[in-house]
Amino acid sequence: MEQSPFVTIRRDLHQIPEIGFQEFKTQQYLLTYIMNLASERMEVETWKTGIFVKIKGNNPNKVIGYRADIDGLPIIEETGLPFASTHDDYMHACGHDFHMSIGLGLLTHFVEYPIDDDLVFIFQPAEEGPGGAEPMLKSETMKKWKPDMILALHVAPEYPVGTIAVKEGLLFANTSELFIDLEGKGGHAAYPHNTNDMVITACSLVGQLQTIVSRNVNPLDSAVITIGKITGGTVQNIIAEKARLEGTIRTLDPETMVKVKSRIEALVEGIEVGYECKATIDYGCMYHQVYNDEKLTSEFMDFTEQSSEVQLHRCTEAMTGEDFGYMLKEIPGFMFWLGVASDYGLHHAKLMPDEKAIQLAIDHLAKYITYKGKRA
Repeated sequence: MEQSPFVTIRRDLHQIPEIGFQEFKTQQYLLTYIMNLASERMEVETWKTGIFVKIKGNNPNKVIGYRADIDGLPIIEETGLPFASTHDDYMHACGHDFHMSIGLGLLTHFVEYPIDDDLVFIFQPAEEGPGGAEPMLKSETMKKWKPDMILALHVAPEYPVGTIAVKEGLLFANTSELFIDLEGKGGHAAYPHNTNDMVITACSLVGQLQTIVSRNVNPLDSAVITIGKITGGTVQNIIAEKARLEGTIRTLDPETMVKVKSRIEALVEGIEVGYECKATIDYGCMYHQVYNDEKLTSEFMDFTEQSSEVQLHRCTEAMTGEDFGYMLKEIPGFMFWLGVASDYGLHHAKLMPDEKAIQLAIDHLAKYITYKGKRA
């Protein structure tokens, strides 16, 4: 079986991962491909390192949007693939190379086979941080070409190829980064009574933070507080003057996010008093929940169930974060999981999605968008 040209494109993109708002090579690669399509029905505009592409319909009544994110992650790749990342310390470990390739495949299809309605393809930077969807929504191009409905996908390593997993309503959680800096008085390890040890302070705070979910969140609700990184101190015989906690907060309910942050702030105030130190909190990037439009998602699920090429799976909500939630907050639409069958999960240095999912997704979405873009 002949390999899809969009697999080749995916491999090219996989080699040049770039972090948020630094996707310069990625943007140029996408633009070069898009400009070679050369259609009088196509308009292209850039926004920072992102791209908008509009394809004029034959008899437009609405605008259908498709979004693909384009950034990579600061992860050292360990796949051993012949097309592994050539950018040291960076990797497409969340499947955005797949997302872009599928987006280009759909764009190519509809340049050749236009539908009645207008289409807008959005290649969005900085999904992994600091967040590109919310500011992109405010751009002049988005205001001019704003879709009436929008859709997107995310690769899912845990599902086999051929699976589309989705649900109406809440799909992904509200998320927020969490950074806490602690500063006290350091000193010689032999004189601890003359210091305020920020390593001890940090360890105590980590334990206290874990009580928020277990004792302040309704057991029937869901929340996560994870501290993924702790830094502090300089050498083994100096008591640390500074320490830093880095983590993430995830909740299914926006009100729970407010409550969790309130409790974090109260505990940090207590730490300042109890350990005689100074503490500062930074919530970094905050992403709105991904909430799928009930009617559009149900329609997509019905359409997918009729396909012999893919299998629909009615999934449950996940604590995953995705800034596509900001787009769904303003534009009716949905996101779904695309099965890519990898032994390693998202954000793992050995993530290896099955490339057969690329053309399968292009074919299925081309049929769905064509169906949505026809006059009744």
